[in-house]
Amino acid sequence: MLTSANFDSLFQPEAIAVVGASATSVSGGNRFLRHLKNFGFKGPIYPIHPTASEVEGLKAYSSFEALPQSVDYMYVAVNATQVSNVIRAAQGKAKFAQVMSSGFSETESGKLLETDLTEAARQTGIRIIGPNCLGTYSPEGKITFTSGTSNEIGHVGVLSQSGGLGVDILRRGKNRGVRFGGLVTVGNCADVRPAELLEHFFQSDKFRVIGLYLETAMGGRQLFEVLRKYKNTKPVVLLKGGSTSAGQIAAISHTGALAGSQAAWKALEAQTNLITASTLNEFLDILLALQCLGANGVSHENLILFGNGGGTSVLGADAFARQGFRLANLSSQSLNQLSALNLPAGSSIANPIDVPAGALQQDEGRIAGKILKALVQTSHALTIVHINMTVVTSFEHVDMLGNIIESFMNLQATQLRDGKIALVLRSDGDPAMEQTKLKYRQMAIEAGTPVFDELADAAIALGAIRRSRFNRAS
Repeated sequence: MLTSANFDSLFQPEAIAVVGASATSVSGGNRFLRHLKNFGFKGPIYPIHPTASEVEGLKAYSSFEALPQSVDYMYVAVNATQVSNVIRAAQGKAKFAQVMSSGFSETESGKLLETDLTEAARQTGIRIIGPNCLGTYSPEGKITFTSGTSNEIGHVGVLSQSGGLGVDILRRGKNRGVRFGGLVTVGNCADVRPAELLEHFFQSDKFRVIGLYLETAMGGRQLFEVLRKYKNTKPVVLLKGGSTSAGQIAAISHTGALAGSQAAWKALEAQTNLITASTLNEFLDILLALQCLGANGVSHENLILFGNGGGTSVLGADAFARQGFRLANLSSQSLNQLSALNLPAGSSIANPIDVPAGALQQDEGRIAGKILKALVQTSHALTIVHINMTVVTSFEHVDMLGNIIESFMNLQATQLRDGKIALVLRSDGDPAMEQTKLKYRQMAIEAGTPVFDELADAAIALGAIRRSRFNRAS
């Protein structure tokens, strides 16, 4: 296996070559070139084309021999039958080759092609990512394989065996507030196996949280050994594809490999402190919670619910109870401070704390900060604040929700002790409301507060973290 340092040039390449971009039409290679330029890649980009002098406004070169320098990374988007020859021709001129091309072991006719590709990698020393994948994303290295990605550098690293799901993870994760340090789509894993990239994520101080989407444990023993070696260092969230018989059949046609027995995956989870997710949304919610709170921030079973909506609080209490949380008994100090606020009729200061929207009008919403200040006097508890945006934002003369979130930020910075705060922003799905939510979501996340769409979503994500063996071992 490569050492962690060897992968630095994958995430921060100094020069890139692209094979398979057309001078007359739009192919996968062309799209990749456009994404690179739009994302602001700073180094030289070399399209390789047998006859064209220019591709996508860049000087083209007829061969690898004609390149003025070696490259760290090349993107290969040619027919599967040509890929091995491309790799052999690049010997001494490239470190990594990401093979977008499909038609390898995911098909019966392509198995021999993948065997030859692996042999080409061995002969040349070029490490192959893929084949049958979309690319690598690195905001620090200014490379991306899709549009709509963030240039903000985060600390979440993801390996995805699916290229399309990698796009979903990046785009949907961006809107949720997940900030990625890097994502690699690995496809069929013919050469570079997940274990090698995973070890890089563990060893690099640029990554603090790790996410995996896997359909099969290619190099399963190595994967197990790496996860076990680092099991108490950084949290790892696994979204497993092919967890049912139908999913396993789909996985065979997707990446050409068996998904393996579920008993084996369960054993892997038990022995390596994995945190598991069953849906993409759950996967992203867990990554966000870990990004903002850390695993240790969700170690308590004690819960405080505070929001504007009695029925919502009841449903929230049910959802969290199903995940093993319990409503905390507020300390006498908390109760005394809440009583001193003289909240208006209709308010409840028993946990769950229910404050109608009209009550939140006090001090233009800043009353929420005073309530939270009282609540954090109850030690060792996770506080969930849920806001019905449809009601709160109806007070058009003042930015109540902005003031509420600002009060969270002040509390986080100065007075939060051993508890943590998470925010649930509930809306009616109206497009304008969703845009408003996005603005407030960013504000809260910048303050280290994760934001969820519903209490049940928060309960599932936070419950998965609290129950994890990683949490208990930390």
